[in-house]
Amino acid sequence: MRKPVFLILVLVSGAAAGLVHGGATLLLVEPYLDYAIEIENQQLFVSGAAQDTAEFRSQFDEYRLWQKSGMVLGGVLLGMSTAALFGIVYSLSIRALPGRNGTARSLVLAGMMFAVLYIPTFLKYPPVPPAEGSPETLAVRTALHLSLMAILGLGAVGFHRVYRRIPHRRILVLAGYVGFAVAVTALMPASPDEPSAMPGVWEFRAMSALSAVVFWASLGIILGLLWDRYASAARLHAPSR
Repeated sequence: MRKPVFLILVLVSGAAAGLVHGGATLLLVEPYLDYAIEIENQQLFVSGAAQDTAEFRSQFDEYRLWQKSGMVLGGVLLGMSTAALFGIVYSLSIRALPGRNGTARSLVLAGMMFAVLYIPTFLKYPPVPPAEGSPETLAVRTALHLSLMAILGLGAVGFHRVYRRIPHRRILVLAGYVGFAVAVTALMPASPDEPSAMPGVWEFRAMSALSAVVFWASLGIILGLLWDRYASAARLHAPSR
């Protein structure tokens, strides 16, 4: 497949998956964010820092609408950037992935990357509702989250190379990576915020994880379908010999 065409497929699939993720987040996660932010508002009212007036509610609703719109746009941009990494890995490993077609292989890879990159970071640094997380620690929490993802991703690349060179010891290699991932996750610094005790926090985290599943599944399916569609069209229009 030509590089410009592949790049277009990757970006389109990432944008589409990001849009699906944004919609899933609005449906699944935003109700819990609204609940958490309302707790902040009530704290402001009790402390006297703000008054529960019609003007306050109007400004608040406008801000939340802007915030939700920005979240969907951010999801599209994040989807495109994630798809760039996903596309590189997919193009390099497509022949080694199980599956009868590109869609099946892409979905398998999406599941693998979700398990390698998302699950450990979710367990180590679970999402924090706005009413619980401290703005002063946001940069630290983000750096820790991205650092763990980068270490796990690079480790997966290294163990994959070993995996290919030792065909008769692949179970040991897989076990070695699991041990590596567990050790790295355990040794990473803890989140600087206190554990959340807010009612509904685990439901919020569960919905966040579900929206991530929707994103990775969408990315795998959309890129795989586009790959198969283009490959089929290319074979159909290929000159006969």
